[in-house]
Amino acid sequence: MSSEPSKDPARIARMFDAISPRYDLLNHLLSAGFDRRWRTRAIRALQLPPGALVLDLCTGTADLAIAAITGPEGRAGRVVGVDFAAAMLARGREKTRALDLDRRVTLVRGDATCIPLGDSVADAATIAFGIRNVEGPDRAARELFRVLRPGGRLAILEFGVPRLPLLRQLYLWYFKHLLPIVGRAISRHDEAYSYLPESVGAFPSPETFSALLSGAGFAAIEARPLTTGIVYLYLATKP
Repeated sequence: MSSEPSKDPARIARMFDAISPRYDLLNHLLSAGFDRRWRTRAIRALQLPPGALVLDLCTGTADLAIAAITGPEGRAGRVVGVDFAAAMLARGREKTRALDLDRRVTLVRGDATCIPLGDSVADAATIAFGIRNVEGPDRAARELFRVLRPGGRLAILEFGVPRLPLLRQLYLWYFKHLLPIVGRAISRHDEAYSYLPESVGAFPSPETFSALLSGAGFAAIEARPLTTGIVYLYLATKP
């Protein structure tokens, strides 16, 4: 891991609010469209029961929250999306209204380390590319455990680093050099797409993050590499 970038919640919220108008475009562009496939894999792995209540933490512009209802494996009855970036939530609300989902997707401003839900209420929980931005991921994991029902499933998507040497070298070059240039040019924000490779480089290894989930009480933990390990899908269950 590299040195840990600052994850002060106010700083991170300001940064994501600033890039919110072009956030979805950049996600699709910089991932070459794979982001949609990754979200579908996460929802499929949850094996949602029909009508499930899903918590989507660090929901951003609500893509994963929407996929939990409308995607190929989307069987959720209702989704509560939580994020601390107000402008990102506003973009998400525009999308849910356009899809006539505003009665089924509730977007709430809140902190991942103090989730505004009661105990044992959610059938499943998701996070897509947000846990690395949380100051205190261990506290967030304990909160996720608290709000899930016994038997509830957790799916977390997060960036990783490929382990094959040549692919790893090419990926790190892209991530550290090309991605920040493209991200800054399109988002018109100097900081956000420098922070991205820094935060990915500082994120724990799959083994260490799986141990963090275990320490929060989760069981049946898996770390599945997707797209040669560029992304990991972490799965866990509340006993």
